[in-house]
Amino acid sequence: MSTDIIDKLAAVLEDRKSAKPKDSYVATLYKKGPEKMAQKIGEEATEVAIEIVKGKKKKIKQESADLLFHLMVMWSHFGIKPDDVFGILAERFGVSGHDEKAARKKD
Repeated sequence: MSTDIIDKLAAVLEDRKSAKPKDSYVATLYKKGPEKMAQKIGEEATEVAIEIVKGKKKKIKQESADLLFHLMVMWSHFGIKPDDVFGILAERFGVSGHDEKAARKKD
């Protein structure tokens, strides 16, 4: 189910690019641009962090869904497909986090 819903959501987000802001929250975000998207991602990340500290599993899940949604809106805005991000995760799989981070500094 997890990748299926991601693919379905990605398709809806692409479709919303042609929607009118008065009809679609996502279209409103697209119209307001990257600054608004960045703001929403920051807000949602903060809300996830707050719920982590509180230890509220249900709220962590809900806020994580909100964060992922807003990340996906931003990905769509920039033409980034979920598989682009998942491909990077796949490349990193099995590589020590310390080694991966050191390799990025060389780029």
